[in-house]
Order: sequence, then structure tokens, then C-alpha cells
Amino acid sequence: MTRPRLSLERIAGAASVIDPVFLDSPQFLAESLGRELECRLVVKVETMNPIRSFKGRGTEFLTASLDGSPRLVCATAGNFGQGMAWSARKRGLALTVFTGTTANPFKVERMRGLGADVRLVGKDFDEAHSAAKEFAAESGARLVEDGRDREIAEGAGTIGMELIRWPESFDAIVVPLGDGALLAGIGRWVKARRSATRMIGVCANGAPAMERSWRAGRVEELDRADTIADGIAVKSPFPEALQDVTDVVDDVVLVDDDAIVAAIRRAHADLGIVLEPAGAAALAAVSAHRERFRGRLVAAILSGGNATGDQMRRWLAS
Repeated sequence: MTRPRLSLERIAGAASVIDPVFLDSPQFLAESLGRELECRLVVKVETMNPIRSFKGRGTEFLTASLDGSPRLVCATAGNFGQGMAWSARKRGLALTVFTGTTANPFKVERMRGLGADVRLVGKDFDEAHSAAKEFAAESGARLVEDGRDREIAEGAGTIGMELIRWPESFDAIVVPLGDGALLAGIGRWVKARRSATRMIGVCANGAPAMERSWRAGRVEELDRADTIADGIAVKSPFPEALQDVTDVVDDVVLVDDDAIVAAIRRAHADLGIVLEPAGAAALAAVSAHRERFRGRLVAAILSGGNATGDQMRRWLAS
């Protein structure tokens, strides 16, 4: 076997440099929701921080690990860009963010509010990523790539450190799967200490590139991604991210948009939490695939809460 790219030592070290506002997120037994879903359900809520998602863990560790004060550039669907903007502003680093013209306007506004130079280019993440690479080549800026830069996944791995403080070992931990950094980081820590715990990734039916790639053992690209869950709408996984995920994952499941909306409504009604679609993917999977989790102790990562006002009116009003 090849040596894992993600380091346990660096994950442990990340916890000492990440701003505490992103650490020790709430994790608790969701009793009524668990009874409905026929399992013992622990939710890990990654929305209670300044950017409303887990992404600050990875961006904090990456920016803290940089040499000097380079100009930075990245592409994003929104949440990663917010994390980069927050961490860059904290350290006085110039940041340019590329995102698609159809990006969540709420996320765009929040990136700009945090001081990032945000440029809307192309119809989706892939076209924005191409523009970011071109900008980096022309300007000399440091290109930061979520899923490819290992520090981002290692920062996310601090969630695994917190999860295993639970007094019992989890039968399964269910994690949204987009670029792979979240699942890879959590899985790297958990599998080293709780090898029997099953790590389950969740992709959207309309964006199954990482699921197909994992099953094929090689990168499988899609022509398009069609899902409301923009945070996990990946069309072309990075090979490094696929390998990181392959090292730790036990299975990858798919959920459709209807299941995601139902999970958003459940989280709001039962937990009082507002989730964006990608942030609800793990909860949707526990519901849609409940037969595999029945009677088990299961953790679901609620990864983000940057829903627009229109989304909240459409999905939470009824």
C-alpha cells in the first residue's frame, strides 16, 4: 500500500492553529429525529461559525502553513471561497476568487463582504476553475485548490478528532462528498483510531462523478452536474482527492434532490437548524438508505447552512 497523503500528525497540529471559532462544533444525539429514522443519530453541526460551514477549518490550516505573504487565488461554488476570504483577511493576504455566473448570490455577497476580489466567470465551477488557473499563471498568484491541497483536508480532519470523543464508537459516519476533502480528512483520523467505523460518502444523484470514480478506481468525468446541492456538484474530481477518499471510504451512496429538500425540512423542524442542500446531504442519506443504518449509532455531518432567502421561503414555508 502507498503511504497516505494526509498526515495524522498534521491533523493534530491543525487543531492548534485553526481559529477556535471553527473548532469544537456542536455534536449531540438527535433523539426525536433518530426515532423517526430508526437509528441512534448524532449530528455534527458545522454551521455555527462566521462562514456557516466547515470550510474554515481547512482554509485556516492552509493559510497558516504558507511561507511569506503570497497573493492567493481560488475557484469556488461559494463556501470554500468564504473560508478563504475569512482566513486571508485575518492574515492580511490578497485574495481573488473566481466563481460561476450562476453561483449562489448570498455566498457571493458574503465573500465580497469578507474582502475578497470576487470575479464571476463561466457558467459553473469548472469554468471558474479554468479562469483561476489562467489568472494564477499570468499574475504569479498562489492557486489554492480544494481537494488537491492536502492542508485543506487535514484541517477538515479535526472534525474526526472531535467525533471520536463520543463515549461510544460509531457504527457509521456519513459525510457529504464533493471534492473529497471533508470525507478524506475525517476518515483519515477516524480509521486510524476506530477502524471498524464505516465511513460513508454521499453524492447527489445528479452529480455522481466522485461515486463513479471511486467505484471505477480512476477519475470519471461528467459533462454536467444537475443538482440543487451546488457544494457537492463536482464534475471532474482531482486524482489526489480520489486517492485520499479511496484510502478511507467504505461506501458511497447517492441521494436525489427531493430527499435533500426533505432533509432540510427535517433539520429545521426537529433541530431548529437551517441547512443548504449540500449541508443536508448526509441527513438525506440516513433517511433514504435507512435500512442500512437501522438500529445503529450513526453520525451525520451537517456541513453548511448558506441557504438563500428564496431557498428558505421555498423549502421551509410549507
